[in-house]
Amino acid sequence: MNNIDLSQIDSVLNSLADEKGSLITILQKTQDCYGFLPEDAIRYISERTGIAESEIMGVATFYTQFRLTPVGKYLIMLCQGTACHVNGSEIILQTIKDELGIDDGETTSDGLFSLKCVACLGCCSLSPVMMINGDTYGSLTPDKTKKILKELKEAE
Repeated sequence: MNNIDLSQIDSVLNSLADEKGSLITILQKTQDCYGFLPEDAIRYISERTGIAESEIMGVATFYTQFRLTPVGKYLIMLCQGTACHVNGSEIILQTIKDELGIDDGETTSDGLFSLKCVACLGCCSLSPVMMINGDTYGSLTPDKTKKILKELKEAE
C-alpha cells in the first residue's frame, strides 16, 4: 500500500464500511477519487469492510462502470448499438485503432487516449456516434474521426 494515498477514501469507509449493501457505493466513490480502482485500494477496502478481496473483484469486474486500470486523459466511448452498427461504427472503430494504435479497453502509451466500446450511448439519431469526456460527436466518418483525434492531440 505505497503507491496511492489511501487516506483519500477514509471518509467514505468511515461512513459506509459497516453498512450492508454499500460495496458498490464504496467502489464508485473510490473510483471517483483515483479515476480507477487501484489494487491497493481494493486491499484496503477489504481490510476495512471485512469483505473478501475476491468478492470485491467479482463486483468490480462484473459492472462495466468500474475500471481496474487508469484511463487516458481522453476517454473515447464508441457506441456499438444497432443504429451505430448499421451506420458504420465498425469502420469508425478501425479508424480509431489505426490512428491511436490501441484496441477496445486499452490506453495509448502516452496516457492521452483510452478506448471503450459501449452497448449504447442513446444518441441513435447521430449514429455512428462517440463520446469523448462527455462531449458527443455524431454522424462520424473516418475523416471526421481522424480530424477530431488530431485536434485533441494538437491541443496537448
